[in-house]
Amino acid sequence: MFIPRDLDQVLKRFAKFPVIVLLGPRQSGKTTLVRHTFSNHLYFSLEDPATLDHIAKDPQGFLLEHDNQYGIIFDEFQYFPQLLSYLQIISDNQDRPGYFVLTGSQNFLVNQAVTQSLAGRAGILHLLPLSIHEAKLAQLLPETAQQLIIKGGYPRTYAKDFAATEFYPAYINTYVERDARQLVNIANLRTFRQFMQLCAGRIGQQLNITDIATNCGIARATAEQWLSILEASYIIFLLRPYFNNFNKRVNKMPKLYFYDTGLACALLGIQSAKEVALSPFRGPLFECLIITDFYKQYYNLGFGSQLYYWRDKNGRIEVDCLIDQGLKLVPVEIKSGATINSDFFDSLQQWSELAGVDPASGYIVYGGDSEQKRTQGHVIGWEKAGALILELEGNRERD
Repeated sequence: MFIPRDLDQVLKRFAKFPVIVLLGPRQSGKTTLVRHTFSNHLYFSLEDPATLDHIAKDPQGFLLEHDNQYGIIFDEFQYFPQLLSYLQIISDNQDRPGYFVLTGSQNFLVNQAVTQSLAGRAGILHLLPLSIHEAKLAQLLPETAQQLIIKGGYPRTYAKDFAATEFYPAYINTYVERDARQLVNIANLRTFRQFMQLCAGRIGQQLNITDIATNCGIARATAEQWLSILEASYIIFLLRPYFNNFNKRVNKMPKLYFYDTGLACALLGIQSAKEVALSPFRGPLFECLIITDFYKQYYNLGFGSQLYYWRDKNGRIEVDCLIDQGLKLVPVEIKSGATINSDFFDSLQQWSELAGVDPASGYIVYGGDSEQKRTQGHVIGWEKAGALILELEGNRERD
């Protein structure tokens, strides 16, 4: 089952670069997308030991042997980053836009390798699991936010109709046993799994590395290293605070989120939409769902994200998400409740007064499906939020 992806047209536009690099977590659909978009390209997976051995022995000879009029896809190229040096030489000597297409699953490592070897020659894009918009277009979107939270966004769970309790334990085992060990020598996999669970238990909270390390029984330096591993392999991301123009009045610690709520639920032991609804993590998981989807929308446009949160240093005023559009900031409050409550607008009102902006320009994203425009802010349901970045960026272009 092929699920259309919003990034498809952007990939085609990026074919003006000699090399196209598509990064994202395992099972996010990278291979399926590039093979669909560049259907005439030759395809090689560097996860295949025989292919990797063939390339590693004679990279230049391999590239000459498989030279063709369309191009070549190298899947999971992080297994042989030395290949980039040979691609650089070919790209410099031949004018062949879109000839090389690379995919990778280890963000920091491959990004560093690409920028060092292919600066100015490569267009870099990111593909995360299915966005709300993509699931909706494919008629796969669950009816409730709780169902989407437990299901997550990995395409295979939809294409193969996997239950969350089937897919995510296997995904975690594969990740822990293979990818994590490739990035760093982890002596105790059980402790690393516990570390991931502790991170899931702090979803939506300000990052306190010392607290996580203490509860896991590891050194702070180890916790910092393991956090970097989870970031590098697209398991977690850190939402940075916005503090421009607010001087010392704000807290500057990042908040921790997971790129996929289904994965977070599996680590938390939550197994159904009903359990999500009754869980003390319902609010943080819903917040994670919406903020992660904002990232997906930005990446699917081919843009880098400009997302932050805001909290004063006393913790009295907080805005869940600030969307930086250059000349203006768009505040977004995220509430998991399905009924609109007047309390939803308190933080927007307080922040707007401090920032000196009209509160009507802010948004409330909530767990229901109604839409209201009020003087205190624009209220939209979780499904509508799946197109909010697309709408804001469209308005920005017209302005």
